[in-house]
Amino acid sequence: MPNFVPETKILDVPFLFRDKAHARAVLDGPIGQELLGKFDAKGFKALAWAENGFRHMTNSKRDVKAPEDLKGLKMRTMENPVHIAAYKAFGIITTPMAFPEVFTALQQGTVDGQENPLPVIISAKFDQVQKHLSLTGHVYSPCIFVMNKAAFDKLSAADRQAFIDAAKEGTKANRARVDEDDAKGVADLRAKGMTVIDNVDKAKFAAALTSVNAQFEKDFGKANLDRIRNYK
Repeated sequence: MPNFVPETKILDVPFLFRDKAHARAVLDGPIGQELLGKFDAKGFKALAWAENGFRHMTNSKRDVKAPEDLKGLKMRTMENPVHIAAYKAFGIITTPMAFPEVFTALQQGTVDGQENPLPVIISAKFDQVQKHLSLTGHVYSPCIFVMNKAAFDKLSAADRQAFIDAAKEGTKANRARVDEDDAKGVADLRAKGMTVIDNVDKAKFAAALTSVNAQFEKDFGKANLDRIRNYK
């Protein structure tokens, strides 16, 4: 989505959100609604924010407890400039790759690891090709219900509202599923043979991003980042 609506890139900044409740409050509140409005000019009608959850790191080589453990690991990343800049600061060799290629790349050792929320790790069966999971929770991963704006504009007022209401119901179902996967996922993945590191030094990870955060403040504006960070 940031390729179409650059303003949404700000949501990809690592450690921007305290937890899911904070992220959901931001997206459901004025900040998120302003961002939804930015889609109109690009031919989309953005209906509601949903999510994949917080992203965690997996790899086939070693336990990762602190940023220095990532140094030299070849990790698949999304084709996302904010993610790539941050992960390079961790010492990762970033390898942008489309998602459908990731399982095979992990299986063949083209890359050592990847990062995704638990619902994605579970549904993609990455436990079959990855040994180590670290609950880094480094980036919140929103997703969005969108439709063609021209099609939306042709609808009656009642039908438009029906689409918006349906998207909100979809968000409720989506978030409930993410909560369920987050609650059960660790035990599930451990049972499938993964080593799960849940005592990650998040303060160290955040500190490793000091220089890249300075760049993010230039790119997005410190006031805009603080508005999200401090949202209650």
